[in-house]
Amino acid sequence: MSLHNKKCVPCEVKIPPMKLAEIEKYLAELKSPWDVIDNKKISREFKFKDFKEAVIFVNKMAELAENEGHHPDIHIFYNRVLVELWTHFIGGLSENDFILASKIEIL
Repeated sequence: MSLHNKKCVPCEVKIPPMKLAEIEKYLAELKSPWDVIDNKKISREFKFKDFKEAVIFVNKMAELAENEGHHPDIHIFYNRVLVELWTHFIGGLSENDFILASKIEIL
């Protein structure tokens, strides 16, 4: 099943964060390049025509994150949006981060 067809699951049990080999496997399933930060986060910058378009994207992403119950860190810089994903509860990456990344790419 494709990542974008999956649903994020609540973190009720503290599982270990993904190791590099697993992170690389999930990165290969994404449509665009995401940066890996310290093997704990993935990030990607999205560029837009102007601030208004950037904010429209952020609002769509916020609605998606609420529906998934998994929330990215979002930084807005006029016409750029930097998205960082990681599972705060486990202090690293989980499948949820890649599911949400896949759905963000579709926006």
